[in-house]
This record gives sequence, C-alpha cells and structure tokens, in this order.
Amino acid sequence: MDDDTDCNLKLLLIICDGLGDRPVSELGGKTPLQYADCENFDWFAKNGICGIMDTIAPGVPPGSDTAHLALLGHDPYEVYSGRGPFEAFGIGMDVKAGDVVMRGNFATVDDDMTIIDRRAGRIKEGTKEIAESLNWIEIKGVEIFFKEGTEHRAALVLRGEGLSPEIDNTDPHRSGCCPLKAKPLSPAAEKTAAIVEEFSRKSYEILKDHPQNKRRESSGKLPANYILLRGAGVAPHLTSLEEKFGVKSAAVVGVMLVKGVCKALGMEAIEVQGATGGVDTDMMAKAKAAISALKNNDFVLLHVKACDIYGHDGDALKKVETIGRLDDMLGLLRDNISNTCVALTADHATPVSVRNHSGDPVPLAIVGQGIRIDSVSSYDEISTAQGGLGRIRGKDLLPIMLDIANKSEMYGA
Repeated sequence: MDDDTDCNLKLLLIICDGLGDRPVSELGGKTPLQYADCENFDWFAKNGICGIMDTIAPGVPPGSDTAHLALLGHDPYEVYSGRGPFEAFGIGMDVKAGDVVMRGNFATVDDDMTIIDRRAGRIKEGTKEIAESLNWIEIKGVEIFFKEGTEHRAALVLRGEGLSPEIDNTDPHRSGCCPLKAKPLSPAAEKTAAIVEEFSRKSYEILKDHPQNKRRESSGKLPANYILLRGAGVAPHLTSLEEKFGVKSAAVVGVMLVKGVCKALGMEAIEVQGATGGVDTDMMAKAKAAISALKNNDFVLLHVKACDIYGHDGDALKKVETIGRLDDMLGLLRDNISNTCVALTADHATPVSVRNHSGDPVPLAIVGQGIRIDSVSSYDEISTAQGGLGRIRGKDLLPIMLDIANKSEMYGA
C-alpha cells in the first residue's frame, strides 16, 4: 500500500467471515490466527491502529445479517426485522410490502422425519430444479414463491392477506432430531404458522421423489428432501449508506445473505466470476474486483466466507490453511491500493471448539494515511487487544473509518 498525501481517502472494509477463534489444543493452545503464518495480516497490525470489536455487543453472538447491519453503521436492535428478507434480496427475489419471508435450508430427513443433515451434504448442484418444483404453490389463498440461493441456501416468500412474521423457526439447528413446528408467537400469526406447516409437509411429499434427488441417491449423495425454515421477517425500511453517510458504495460478496444486506442499504452488488460464497471461492478475483470498485466508489466492502465454514465444521487445520489463502489475498490488496483507509476484521468469531458463532470480540486493524500507529505487531485475537482503538462496537467502525478518511461532519458549532 503506497502512501499518499491526499487527505480525502477512499474506504475499504475487509470482512473475513468467522475469522475469530479461541485457543485450540490441536494447535498447541493457539488460535488459528496465532498458529498460521500471516505475513500480510501482521503487516496491517504493524502499520495501523488495532483493537478488538464486539460486532453487536459484549457477549452477544452475532448472526451474519445483524453483524453486517452493525458493521455498515446501523444498530440492529433498532432496524432488524428478520433474516428472511435479506436472503431474498440477495437471491434477487421480488419482495413486496407485507410479504413474510424466511430463510430456507435444503436438508435431508429419513422416513421417520429425523434430520440426517441440515445442509443436504452441502448440496451444490440441481437446486434450481428442486426449487422450481416448490414454486407457485398456493395455500389458504396465499401465494408462495421459493428460490434457491448458494449451495444449500434458499428463501421462501409468502404473499397474501393476514400474514405475520411472528412465527418460530422449523430449523432446530442440529441433526438427529425432527424439524420443529412452526409455532405462532402471537394470535395474529396463527394463519402464517399453519401455512408454513402445510408448506413443509407438501415440500417433503414433492421432494422425496424428485428426479434430482433420485439421481443424488443413486450416486451415493444425500437427497435434498426437506426445507428447514428460519428467520421470518418483513422487508425493513433502511437508510441507504449514501443518505446516512454521504458515500457512494459497492460490495464484493458471494454469500447471498450478506449481498442482500448490502442491497438493502443501497450498495451496488458487484458480480465476480468464481465468487461462490464457499470454501472454493476465488479470493484473488474478489480482491481485484474490490481494487477496481474503489475507482468509482467512496466505500467498498469485501467479504470472504471460507473461514466461517471450517469453524462450523470444527476443522482447525483447514481454518489455518484458509487463513493462509486470505493472507495471500491481503498481499495483493496492500500492493495495489493507495489513498485508502482499510479496516481488516471479522463479522464474528466461529470457534472450531464451538462449531457456531460466539460472542467473543474479533480482531481489528485500521490502516491509512496519517493514522496513529500503535505498538501492535501481530494480527490475532490477543495481540490486537493491546492496540490504540481499545474495544469498540461494530456500529462505530464505519464512523471511525469516515473520520480517519476526513469524511465525517462536525457535531455542533
């Protein structure tokens, strides 16, 4: 990264999904970040100001949606209305006022309705044909739209009168048990809960004999024969980043949920060939797209999912390997960006010992012209805690970056 005397900097926020972790016995009591060889991660720590960040609040495990709302300057406690709408936005579905939307998982159940795999073996192919078989069902006069996302992910849109998002999830977030009932959380949601239950029953009846699933089974793969649902919500009314912060913005994102959050905030979603939202994503292509996007935007978000997946899988060595790939990506970025304030962080921790998101704070380093460089020399969960930023919340990150880039406005006279 070259120095530049221009005081009006561009902004780049790099989110390494699920990067944070806890000490792992398999790694000699080190976190994956401490264990990995991270020349470029450490360069950001040595040349910037560091700290740790509670994306939502101390001790609160963030969802991917609420985390990105916070990182993009919005208090999720004030604006969050459920995961479903963001998933649908990211996929490109048409969501209208009054629609109830849920996130779906293609899953595998046995004849006794016991969940064998919540992600149908991390299905990657054939989901379009499977989803289309569930589209345009009508229950109790309510239209139903269903569309596939990346891998096992999908979204369900309910459109009609008398609907409410106040229903419980059918996804129990674990295997070895039956799907949950879609319970109404208020009397107004009884109709919606009944529709979701009926959709779940019909989807199984359709999918258990679907040609794609028969082909999967014949080749030894798990069938996608059930749809687990969660995160019911209605389309939120959000202030765009341009209106809230005065910045033209873009996002380089492969995961549909995060892409949906960005779209809801008025950001341009840049399509990148090879950006899969999975462990096989082309990190270098995404970095090049971010570099290019900075030419025409004030603020760019670069999101990479892979570390989170290995955290969920409990695979410490694969997470270390992925951190090495991220380090190479950071090398490309630092060699090709100038006149830019760069923040390097995570949306949450996904410890391999937990196999889920945790409330642990995540490491943070910010690099830019004229920044107060502290004494931190390593980028990891422990070292960055000693930095000059201290401990901040996610919703404060973008305002801090804007101030460093001399784009913030004075409060008061």
